[in-house]
Amino acid sequence: MAEDDLLDPARIERLERRLQALEDAEAIRNLKARYAAFCDQQYDADRIAALFTENALWDSPGLGRFEGREAIRAFFRGASAIFSFAIHYSLNGQIEVHGDTARARWYLFMPCTVAADNRAMWRASIDHETYARVNGTWMFTNKRSEPLMNVPFETGWAESRFP
Repeated sequence: MAEDDLLDPARIERLERRLQALEDAEAIRNLKARYAAFCDQQYDADRIAALFTENALWDSPGLGRFEGREAIRAFFRGASAIFSFAIHYSLNGQIEVHGDTARARWYLFMPCTVAADNRAMWRASIDHETYARVNGTWMFTNKRSEPLMNVPFETGWAESRFP
């Protein structure tokens, strides 16, 4: 390749766009990892809420639908009373970046303990998420879970995926 080709402005612009898309996808992966870590730290409501835009939506059948950062914060203030223990594994993220917005689909696998009866459970879902870059920082705008299973540890999911 000739040196002139390396300095071609159109080529440089294409490389910059590709690099930005990779950096954005990595920032979204880190956002998702922070969310999981804050959930696994006894549901740190303030730190979780800070990951969402002011008008974000968090929706999970069986747990509720919460519109706006303050409603999301309020839900997570009580989440440890629902799950006394949880480990959020976010797997197989498929991220699509479109400028200052993005969307992703993740599998969630969550071994947990339901606080009400101190019961070990296996939970799994597909998380459908959208994001926006706000003042240079990626944030959740919509987080919706599609449940796949919620079963007691001792019986597993072979008989029924939802008790």
